[in-house]
Amino acid sequence: MQLENKTILITGASSGIGKAAAHLFARQGARLVLGARRAPELSEIADEICKIGGKAIPLAGDVTDESYAQALVSLAQSEFGGLDGAFNNAGLMGEMGPVAKMATATWHTVLNTNLTSAFFAARAQIPALQSQGGAILFTSSVVGVSNGGMPGMAAYAASKAGLIGLVKTLAMEHGPEGIRINALLPGGTRTPMAGDDPDGHAVVARLHPLRRLAEPEEIAATAAFLLSDDASFITGAPILADGGVSTQLL
Repeated sequence: MQLENKTILITGASSGIGKAAAHLFARQGARLVLGARRAPELSEIADEICKIGGKAIPLAGDVTDESYAQALVSLAQSEFGGLDGAFNNAGLMGEMGPVAKMATATWHTVLNTNLTSAFFAARAQIPALQSQGGAILFTSSVVGVSNGGMPGMAAYAASKAGLIGLVKTLAMEHGPEGIRINALLPGGTRTPMAGDDPDGHAVVARLHPLRRLAEPEEIAATAAFLLSDDASFITGAPILADGGVSTQLL
């Protein structure tokens, strides 16, 4: 029960790692505010959690909307009396391709969803934690720290690398207030974002020393640890949960 009696906000909670985190955090005793764009899926997950005795409230919206970040925090405060932590997990890969042929709209969409939304989230969440401390976690990627480079992933890599820089600065600014801020860097994970091509999965799996993709629940378990008091001396860190793929790329 690492998260017992903690109020945690999760974005990107309608599928993949976010959905796995919602179920795991609820089993660990957290009160949840769930955010994602898809309202029906989000409500279904909240209902599943409530049916087994957990506490979860959904609020659908778009993380690129600045007001949505504040609405999620306000909901946590009004329904549960405050906020103890946040797992800012929403993101997208975007259309892949070389920079020379990349549409400007693709670049802006990926950066806005993966990086600018993190700025909005931090600006809304930090004031809610300043009086008591807490933890904020952002989902980056091993691609964000790779020296190997991934062809066709310039926008995604830039957004995830920028997120790590943001996390380090936030950790320095707010560590004295007892707020821990970290980045979680998954390797290849079996989520809708990864697609459903078995051959593609096999290629990515071979890049990992463990020779497989992660299950969303494995990444969620690392997130739960980083948001819990068990990680009380970890801040400003890019934490790899990557099946060793970074040993091939760094």
